[in-house]
Amino acid sequence: MAAPEERDLTQEQTEKLLQFQDLTGIESMDQCRHTLEQHNWNIEAAVQDRLNEQEGVPSVFNPPPSRPLQVNTADHRIYSYVVSRPQPRGLLGWGYYLIMLPFRFTYYTILDIFRFALRFIRPDPRSRVTDPVGDIVSFMHSFEEKYGRAHPVFYLGTYSQALNDAKRELRFLLVYLHGDDHQDSDEFCRNTLCAPEVISLINTRMLFWACSTNKPEGYRVSQALRENTYPFLAMIMLKDRRMTVVGRLEGLIQPDDLINQLTFIMDANQTYLVSERLEREERNQTQVLRQQQDEAYLASLRADQEKERKKREERERKRRKEEEVQQQKLAEERRRRNLQEEKERKLECLPPEPSPDDPESVKIIFKLPNDSRVERRFHFSQSLTVIHDFLFSLKESPEKFQIEANFPRRVLPCLPSEEWPNPPTLQEAGLSHTEVLFVQDLTDE
Repeated sequence: MAAPEERDLTQEQTEKLLQFQDLTGIESMDQCRHTLEQHNWNIEAAVQDRLNEQEGVPSVFNPPPSRPLQVNTADHRIYSYVVSRPQPRGLLGWGYYLIMLPFRFTYYTILDIFRFALRFIRPDPRSRVTDPVGDIVSFMHSFEEKYGRAHPVFYLGTYSQALNDAKRELRFLLVYLHGDDHQDSDEFCRNTLCAPEVISLINTRMLFWACSTNKPEGYRVSQALRENTYPFLAMIMLKDRRMTVVGRLEGLIQPDDLINQLTFIMDANQTYLVSERLEREERNQTQVLRQQQDEAYLASLRADQEKERKKREERERKRRKEEEVQQQKLAEERRRRNLQEEKERKLECLPPEPSPDDPESVKIIFKLPNDSRVERRFHFSQSLTVIHDFLFSLKESPEKFQIEANFPRRVLPCLPSEEWPNPPTLQEAGLSHTEVLFVQDLTDE
């Protein structure tokens, strides 16, 4: 039964809750729900905030009083590589730098004040993500229009989907946040990101997700990863069963340097992926073994059930057969008893046998099917039915029979029929004073 606090969740919220728990590895379902409720059930924002906490950056719901904590190489949990802008060289370079410094300072100060004031008047439209996939596609098209089609393969999906695929495939995920207004973004994209050796490395070793921070989807990811400058790259992988940022690269980095840094990050964390692959393979093998055991158990159970079913059917068949035999015996006993009662009744109803000196008497010798002979006298006026009743009452006679005369050979109509509704008398049947009649057994017919 579901916990009381989970009963009021909709189906969509329950699916998001389980997906968020799977992505973050948080065991407490209450903590997962609390985090999702803070983000208004926006699973992508919740995942980013969770990754943000894992990096040591405060949650967006507990913002620091000043700038976010900067993760550097001193933090053993994450590798950070920052490329500083080159210092001016020579008197001409320093002179230009000092002349432009007040103008640059004034420009960025006014721009920051304007943006800060604008947020009170109108909320930042980037804070509402309505079409994340559209943001990715739009950035890809603008990137290709400006820098050409020779670039790493963009992941055409949301950031959350990229995390899911990287976790499922146990691959590195390289995230690039593009700052459109930054002075180094154009050079980085044109000379570094689109370099053939960089393209080859990214396409063969990792997934690549990129978006502009001017897009709502890119801005949301930017709020989660908290970059300090542009260009910004973050390497994410499954580590200790959680999607974790294991490397941050910031600043204008050259192709060779980028390749070296990415290779270093992957080599340093490859053991985690290998361990996770082995553990996942072991879990899969355990699952397959358990499934095979379950299947074998079910097969054995079905076989036992089939044997038991056949035994029950055999017992039932024997029981029915015994009942049928018993019923047949009882029916046979009833039939014999009824037959005997009928013979006795017929015997009691027979008229007396005429005397031998009675001129109207007929002496009949019956030859039975068992070759025995029976003799009795009847009266000429008596019906042939009396002859039949006499023979029926004998123990030696069959159950069904017919009486035949030999000269001429004919069957005597002893029982009523359509032709003889009233059987004739012995005299009408043409019998003489002495007759020999044959009893023909009809029981098997």
